[in-house]
Amino acid sequence: MVYDQLKRDVADFKLIPGDRFTENELSERLGVSRTPVRQALFRLQQEGYVEVLFRNGWRVLPFDFELFEQLYDLRMVLETTAVQRLCSDSVKIDRALLDQLAAIWLAPVADRSTDIRQVAQWDEAFHCTLMAAAGNAEMARVHRDVTERIRIIRRLDFTKQARINATYDEHAEILRAIQYKRSDQAMLLLRAHIQTSQSEVRKITLHQIHLAREHD
Repeated sequence: MVYDQLKRDVADFKLIPGDRFTENELSERLGVSRTPVRQALFRLQQEGYVEVLFRNGWRVLPFDFELFEQLYDLRMVLETTAVQRLCSDSVKIDRALLDQLAAIWLAPVADRSTDIRQVAQWDEAFHCTLMAAAGNAEMARVHRDVTERIRIIRRLDFTKQARINATYDEHAEILRAIQYKRSDQAMLLLRAHIQTSQSEVRKITLHQIHLAREHD
């Protein structure tokens, strides 16, 4: 599918932020007509990845780090509130969802996945499941929107094995704090986990853009 390919090209820095291109260039490279290319580009435009230039083709939008910082701030508020709810005795929560998370993240070290793509998907699911388990559907809906918007750079956090190991360890600590209803500890652990990921992603993104430009 043309849309999926172009989105991967943006995510993998084959289409570099700031680059200009035409529909014809993409059509020739992908071996398809302009119609599916145009449809894919308009979809990516709606999602904030590219913009159309008046009589001059298209451009990959530069990374708006200020926007991503704001989205991470919102994510932090939502998830720490969810963890607080999960540790409360007065809130009805979904224990089955927490058990599902425990089966993955509290598994023995020997059973941990080393598949980068798999762990990235599980990481996103971990945070979304915490939101769902906390029992506020509207908060979970807003969180899903934030998750979709930061996905393109967040996945870069799983390009190194050390970050995969750290994610397992940090998720396990957060889950144990929730299991024992240690609200303050769980929120501190979660906040540190998100801040570390945010910092790593920013550094990797800047580095990847630099490498892509060097090889352009």
